[in-house]
Amino acid sequence: MKVFLIAGEASGDKLGAALMRGLKDLTTPVFSGVGGPLMQAEGMESLFPMDELSIMGLAEVLPKYLHLKRRIAQTAQAVLEAQPDVLITIDSPDFCLRVAKLVKERSSIRTVHYVAPSVWAWRPGRAVKMARVIDHVLALLPFEPPYMQAAGMECDFVGHPVVAEPLATEAQAQDFRTRHGIGAAPLLLALPGSRRGEVTRLAPRFGAALAQLMQNQPDLRIVVPTTPNVTALVRDLTANWPGAPLILDPHQMSSTAYHAEKRSAFRAANLALAASGTVSLELAATSTPMVIAYDMNPLSRFLIGRMLKIDTVTLVNLVSDTRAVPECLGQNCTPDAIAAALQGVMRSPDTQHAAMRLTMERLGAGGLPPGLRAAQAVLERLPASH
Repeated sequence: MKVFLIAGEASGDKLGAALMRGLKDLTTPVFSGVGGPLMQAEGMESLFPMDELSIMGLAEVLPKYLHLKRRIAQTAQAVLEAQPDVLITIDSPDFCLRVAKLVKERSSIRTVHYVAPSVWAWRPGRAVKMARVIDHVLALLPFEPPYMQAAGMECDFVGHPVVAEPLATEAQAQDFRTRHGIGAAPLLLALPGSRRGEVTRLAPRFGAALAQLMQNQPDLRIVVPTTPNVTALVRDLTANWPGAPLILDPHQMSSTAYHAEKRSAFRAANLALAASGTVSLELAATSTPMVIAYDMNPLSRFLIGRMLKIDTVTLVNLVSDTRAVPECLGQNCTPDAIAAALQGVMRSPDTQHAAMRLTMERLGAGGLPPGLRAAQAVLERLPASH
């Protein structure tokens, strides 16, 4: 069986590698395509370095537009020459769906896209447009299949990768507290984002909110995990935060050691203040009560506010169909509102636990690994001729 896969960023490389392992468990595939180190370790020789596709934002894309256009054409041609049984594109829709369009124009190769667009949140027209070039969608969230099916695509919920991530033990959490001199003090995780813009916007507000919180909780300790691209910025913007926050710096240890340290911090924390994103699911996995705070530049806030079709942006709230996690969004993303929300969570830390447990169950915890479920879905829907 010939499988052509395309991933454009680190999260897609991780999904792709798990899917490849699943396919190898169920059949004897031959892989080709574009992927990162994890997919290459599973047996793919990447057509070109995946890093070329990991570009965020219009200003970054414009100078590389012609090069990306050539890569799209090159990748589509490679698919047509390989004549795989299936083309699997993973997230990165700006690149992947353009490749799929060129492939569909010149062949009947079956196309699968892994990660449904969030049409339930905004821009529902994306699904209809996608259905012109994609046959089958692998969804990470349990409520997504009806949206994809309504647009004319087959769709299977295969589980969210967060349920397959390792978790720290209680002993590792206690060891983290001991090594960093935290002891039994209350511990807060501050997670102001992984992009420079959001860190710049949120970190000062987080710091001001924490200063208010610590007036009533002076023994509070703060830990700030970072990503390599924003570590220096986080150090700069947290320098005047109260309580001498502990920065977890991925540059100071191996990747394996850093992720182990981060998992231990998540398990050790009593509560978290986080930017909106999948981090809410990581916190739910360790039953860490949270407040979500987020804001954009005023123009983006206005435009997206008009397009949003949901009343919460937190995945724990959406998946559990509750509103258990408090949010401070947009104009409400102020130090006063954030501090009040954190105080509420500290007073009643157990109110989110049922919603977090339900979220993890609905995302597939305790079932087959998502990569294996994805592989099963791909194989089960292949036409009989394959």
